[in-house]
Amino acid sequence: MAARKRFSVMRDPVHGDVYLTHEELRVLDTPEMQRMRGIKQLGPAYLVFPGALHTRFDHSIGTVHVAQKMIEAINLSFQLDPARGIAIGEEEARVIRMAGLLHDVTHIPFGHNIEDQDALFERHDSAYRYERMFSRDTPIGEILEELGLREEVFSVLTKPGTPGRRDVPPYWGQVLSGTIAADILDYLARDAYFTGLRLQVDERVHSYFKIDRSTGNLYIDLAKHDLLREDILSEIVRMLEARYFFSERVYYHHAKVAAGALVARAIDLLVREEALGEQDLYGTTDSSILEVLLRSAARCQPGTQATVRDLVERFQERRLFKRACVFPAYENAEVQAELVDRFFAAGGGEARALVEGRIEETVRFATGREIKVIVYCPAREMQLKEARIHVRWPGVEGVHPLSDFADRVPRLGDLERSYRDLWKFYVLCDDPDRDVLLKVQEVAAAEFPGARNVYSIAPA
Repeated sequence: MAARKRFSVMRDPVHGDVYLTHEELRVLDTPEMQRMRGIKQLGPAYLVFPGALHTRFDHSIGTVHVAQKMIEAINLSFQLDPARGIAIGEEEARVIRMAGLLHDVTHIPFGHNIEDQDALFERHDSAYRYERMFSRDTPIGEILEELGLREEVFSVLTKPGTPGRRDVPPYWGQVLSGTIAADILDYLARDAYFTGLRLQVDERVHSYFKIDRSTGNLYIDLAKHDLLREDILSEIVRMLEARYFFSERVYYHHAKVAAGALVARAIDLLVREEALGEQDLYGTTDSSILEVLLRSAARCQPGTQATVRDLVERFQERRLFKRACVFPAYENAEVQAELVDRFFAAGGGEARALVEGRIEETVRFATGREIKVIVYCPAREMQLKEARIHVRWPGVEGVHPLSDFADRVPRLGDLERSYRDLWKFYVLCDDPDRDVLLKVQEVAAAEFPGARNVYSIAPA
């Protein structure tokens, strides 16, 4: 009798042939993972970049592929210099690959808008989300339990100190997530491919990884014959610059922000009226979430029903709110913390609603126009990731985060400042009339004293 194949091949547009084990295919076929086919990796960015229709399902498979490349490189480095490093065994690789496949399974549609930028719910990678997802009562949890991987995968994807988490080697999680890891290496290449933006990720970067024997940390060796490997350092910095480039051009594009704000505002209204809860969104996709919002709105007062219906229809028809004011971090350093504390932190939804109501009423009184306004305030850190990847620097004992050497790599400090400057506080309006937008600007100036708007409304 012929031996059963250990792997099956899947064709991926970014990486080519991707090999998945039959255990991974069983997990891939669960309802929880199949739902990921309906969640776009870049959310509403397809309204700006029409090709950006790739999904978190695609990305999950790509993450497994990149993780395997890293594992192979780590093991090759170990063979060349076994005294310094650690190899990753087959059972470890089995856990890491499965965790890579499942790292995004707790995402809800438009999660970055709802969680990271409007703070309506906790982040998708919160421990309680994974705990619920991997419960023995779910199809995916049942399979993981049968495979003997449930506790290990949970431990890789959650932070130290999480109840029920086992102590696992640091590199198990570092292979998947961090400044430079399988997650970012896949999504940068994938986002570039589907947005059409020109970015080449040098696959040689996979070969730079090693594991430090004394700490168990994944690291990149920047030292050779006591000299700095400037070629490798430049490639790391180029990767970080590429991530910033995509943050600037795609992740925080103003039209993507405005589109996501429509959905987030509808959810905010429904949550505050107790017509919708976080658990209602766990099984949704990008399309079905809009149906859930409309059904939930049907249980609300007529005014809320109409507002939610209008927000959903605007999203579907790409009739986005227009920018009236833009308050960027680089011009609002003195008031940024106050704005975030008022409009992003717990209770921020109520504060936003009060300000929006006052602006709408004042503009209506001055112009006779009925308008809707959205005040949009992201988290202060947004997606800022410091250079936490560990490196071995020539002449320095042990391995340390790359950020420890920022004084020797000025571009790291420049990137960190650039990330912080991406933060923007918006006032958006549904009426495109120039005179109305100018009036919104005028009224907003009184609502946010000390804040400097830099957005000039074009002549009609």
